[in-house]
Amino acid sequence: MSSGQLRKHDQFRSRFLRNQRDLIVYVPPGYDEQPRRHFPVLYLHDGQNLFDRATAFGGQDWNVHGAADHLIQAGTVAPLIIVGIYNTGKSRIHEYTPSKAPRLGGGRADRYAKFLLQEVMPFIQREYRALSEPSVTGMGGSSLGGLVSLYFGLKHPERFGRIAALSPSVWWHRRIIVRLAAAATPEPRPRIWLDIGTREGPRIVPDVEQFRDVLVKKGWREGQDLYYERVEGGEHNEAAWARRIGRVLEFLYPA
Repeated sequence: MSSGQLRKHDQFRSRFLRNQRDLIVYVPPGYDEQPRRHFPVLYLHDGQNLFDRATAFGGQDWNVHGAADHLIQAGTVAPLIIVGIYNTGKSRIHEYTPSKAPRLGGGRADRYAKFLLQEVMPFIQREYRALSEPSVTGMGGSSLGGLVSLYFGLKHPERFGRIAALSPSVWWHRRIIVRLAAAATPEPRPRIWLDIGTREGPRIVPDVEQFRDVLVKKGWREGQDLYYERVEGGEHNEAAWARRIGRVLEFLYPA
């Protein structure tokens, strides 16, 4: 079986954010050989960290394409398109946060959502054979990228049916995401992967577990539409997330 391919779209402009960034798109093995077939799509934040050591933070990428190729070929993950959306560096903290926090700023996640929903997603559906059904459309990321993915899953459940939050920054703005989850009634409930490492900071594990408990109260069932893992010894870095991304794909897009 062939390998998947990466296709780059440079300097994709946003009128909502008034900036531009690169997109990198993984198409699965067999994409070109099956011209009538359409595929689910997973959108991932911090796109420069996913596929390429040269652009990744600290020179360590997640090797998403390697994991996806291996698991699709092994028959445990359904063939899918993965879209890496680059962050823009200095505006990352603003775009990936749902509220403006004292001293830190932020709070442009709703505008970033418009960029995704009205600019990126229509572009991907035009350029690729992408399924548009929300039930197979996913969103994911790590750290603040995990936070914004959870926020979109709670706020736009009619658009995103699968969410991956690796080491999400639930601490942001006095744990506002916990309060938002407690007040939300997402219909339908997206399938959520949630994890946190025990070496990521002093309060972070109980914070994430508090968030998990709110989801369970809201009707998510661990082991069914919610996967939670406390990663013993897990650190807050690209190498740690690279080790988990394969299992994330297996949970969100099982064959």
